[in-house]
Amino acid sequence: MAQVLRLATGDEIAVFDGAGREFRARVERIGRNGADLRLLEELPAAPEPAVRLTLATAVLKGEKMDEVVRDATMMGVTAIEPLVTDHTAAHMKPGGAPERWRRIAVASAKQCRRAVVPAIGPGTTFSEWLLRDRAELRVLLVEPSAAVEGHPVSTLGSTRPATACLMVGPEGGWSMAEIEAAAGGGCVPITLGRRTLRADAIPIVAIGLLQFVWGDL
Repeated sequence: MAQVLRLATGDEIAVFDGAGREFRARVERIGRNGADLRLLEELPAAPEPAVRLTLATAVLKGEKMDEVVRDATMMGVTAIEPLVTDHTAAHMKPGGAPERWRRIAVASAKQCRRAVVPAIGPGTTFSEWLLRDRAELRVLLVEPSAAVEGHPVSTLGSTRPATACLMVGPEGGWSMAEIEAAAGGGCVPITLGRRTLRADAIPIVAIGLLQFVWGDL
């Protein structure tokens, strides 16, 4: 606030609580160790998508996961759950999701003026997630070459669920055992067609398409 935005006592800014509320506030004191603000009035926050969507995505290598968290926050997901799958190449133990991803989500919410910061799960295995998830609609993104036939995204537009979970695999795709377990758990397989997309781009493209067919864009 002081060094980047160059704010001073008396300046007004917008602040949000990460849970959907935004306020107009005035700087009462600002210093190197923090600042005091006075809330003046509540502001209308940007509307959230009607479908509360969780992105359950396999952990990607390098900084690709950072970009997925940033862009998924921008797209309005409710939660992000990092998954350890059979073909996950990135190194992350279940329960070891780094605090960095939470900071990235906060920064992305600030940048796009979203008043909600999605919850970042601690990370879990795909099999454990299938048992835990209670979304009304569970969608498994599969490659066109997968053993199970994937439906076009447009087939999901007939009804709009209250909650949904989009599950996206790693660079190497889902294992046959994971696909069978997901099918047995009632997940709907969908495909994005035959274009080859980067692993970090696939979740965002899928989120956008789902929001389009649900009227959430």
